[in-house]
Amino acid sequence: MESLAAMKSTGPYYRRIGDEVYVSAVALRATKGPAQLIMSSAYSLNLWDLQHFMVLVKPYSSNPDPHLSQVLVFDFQPEDPENIFVGLSALSGGSIKGSVFRRKLRRLPNRKCWFVGHSIVDTTEDVINNFNKNWETELKIGHHDCRHYTNELVKCLTGEENVLDRLRTEPLQQDS
Repeated sequence: MESLAAMKSTGPYYRRIGDEVYVSAVALRATKGPAQLIMSSAYSLNLWDLQHFMVLVKPYSSNPDPHLSQVLVFDFQPEDPENIFVGLSALSGGSIKGSVFRRKLRRLPNRKCWFVGHSIVDTTEDVINNFNKNWETELKIGHHDCRHYTNELVKCLTGEENVLDRLRTEPLQQDS
């Protein structure tokens, strides 16, 4: 167990115990055809604002190899992201119904996945469940979307504020 002095000297983001917290980006989902092609191209070109961000948690008890253990994924997105009318409403500045999702992956993604720190809470899943229960599901792009969800959940788990701003300014790590 780490001493309190050691934890204070390195800060909460470098705590050696606790679940590992990551941020990952994927292409925005869109209807098949030109819209989907545009979103995939934006993702490939690393256009930061045209990506969907998620929080990944690798439980402390998982396999020590980060690419072999199961991870939990948490994100916030439109209930029906491939519906053209939902997309048009969202892009025109309207509010749409969103949902918080929880799912599992077999391993961490190989691209666009960044380690942001260790959880500073004892019961990470309970904290996330409570956070999600209280998250407002009215989605408005640029005001209350996946970026805000990611920033707030990472803050809740690690104490780090505005993690996406930090990751955006560290271009050498964007494909780690």
